[in-house]
Amino acid sequence: MLFQELNLTNLTKNGTVPVMKKYKVTYFDFDGGRAEPIRIAMHAAGLSFDDERWSFPEFGEKQQSIRFHAVPTLQIDGKTITQSNAISRYIGKMCGLYPEEPLQALYCDEVLGALEDLNHYVVQTFGLKDEALKIAREALVAGRLPVFIKGLEELLQRGGGRYFAGQSLSIADLKMVQQTKALQSGNLEHVPTDLIKQIAPALTEHQKSIEMEPQVVAYYASLKSQG
Repeated sequence: MLFQELNLTNLTKNGTVPVMKKYKVTYFDFDGGRAEPIRIAMHAAGLSFDDERWSFPEFGEKQQSIRFHAVPTLQIDGKTITQSNAISRYIGKMCGLYPEEPLQALYCDEVLGALEDLNHYVVQTFGLKDEALKIAREALVAGRLPVFIKGLEELLQRGGGRYFAGQSLSIADLKMVQQTKALQSGNLEHVPTDLIKQIAPALTEHQKSIEMEPQVVAYYASLKSQG
């Protein structure tokens, strides 16, 4: 899927039309996860990009050829960049979704880092089955998950309750929404779908609010328009 460039009228300082870079985002074939903040931010920045989506079997076939054996990746003019937070920050700076003020940028980064730490614990349970999965997930629910969920709610409250940083939408909000949705989806066996609502209700309200932000609404509308 190719998202079209929206800023074709932008000119360089000498009045010429700038050469457009070629972008490609590679991730799994679903809406969500680590790539979703990147996709939304790129659309908000008006950047045309090839939205390459792999099935899980396809990823298994290609994994060894990817730096760090992980996605998402971002290609810029054929050069591949890894690390979702680094990519999100880079694109966020291009579209006003990353704070310019240093302290607010630090607040944003703290959220990004905490979410990666949380994901680290969840991913460790992938591949487990039956009783081993049940024991591991129940240990998460009793231990590390509430620590991170409550901590993230505290960070939202520090930011004012609506956004995490800068009193405006940022990549931290976009990434948090994906985590909230994942934990509430029912796709993680033995993780109660109402866990966040029970211990950090502000994060549930945050998800609803961010999903109504114009940049987010516009991105998903563009998906529908492209079929």
